[in-house]
Amino acid sequence: MTDSSERHDPGSEAAAAVLDAKGLRAMAHPVRVRLVGLLRKHGPSTATRLAERLGVNSGTASYHLRQLGAAGFVEEDTERGNARERWWRSVHHSTWFNVSELVDQEPEAALTYVRSVAATYTHRAQHAVNELATMPRSWRDVFDMSDWTLRLTPEEAAALNEELRAVITRYRQDAPEGATEPPEGAGRVSVIMHVLPDPGEPASAEPRTGAPAPEAAGPDAS
Repeated sequence: MTDSSERHDPGSEAAAAVLDAKGLRAMAHPVRVRLVGLLRKHGPSTATRLAERLGVNSGTASYHLRQLGAAGFVEEDTERGNARERWWRSVHHSTWFNVSELVDQEPEAALTYVRSVAATYTHRAQHAVNELATMPRSWRDVFDMSDWTLRLTPEEAAALNEELRAVITRYRQDAPEGATEPPEGAGRVSVIMHVLPDPGEPASAEPRTGAPAPEAAGPDAS
């Protein structure tokens, strides 16, 4: 699992942070997850500006930024800062998190972190929905919220993950200080990928025969 909040393989870029147990404990707070995400998405900023985006007071944002700085996830941007105003920037472009290992090692911190990431994704999706009515038609036409239910082995689910990630990495990545200028008409698009195992769900009472019909894409009504 990764959060950049985009997905990358560990080691695929020099600026990827790999969470160990200590780093996980430092990141296991919803405000810290969102602070790091904002700095990665929009570039360097101050505690005051970040606090306004998050709806918290600047003292809270400053405290969490200092904790993230101590853990090596953010750092002061001395080129922008001055004696009265401290600017912060993210040290990494993405964070890689080994769910299986860290849930065993640090179950409470791991679950807090994952819940914080999930809440961030939910907030991002809700924001897009709220903007739908005023969104330009060209972007509204590509808006999509679909789900499919598959019955896979763990090996097949892993293969699905790899194939989806390979497709995503073929496209232009977004960065606040990108090296290349995007073409005219390009805008930021969030691709949030979930592969959610549900091993507790019972199998169908009657075995299926023949090829299963594909499930139609559409909003999840569950």
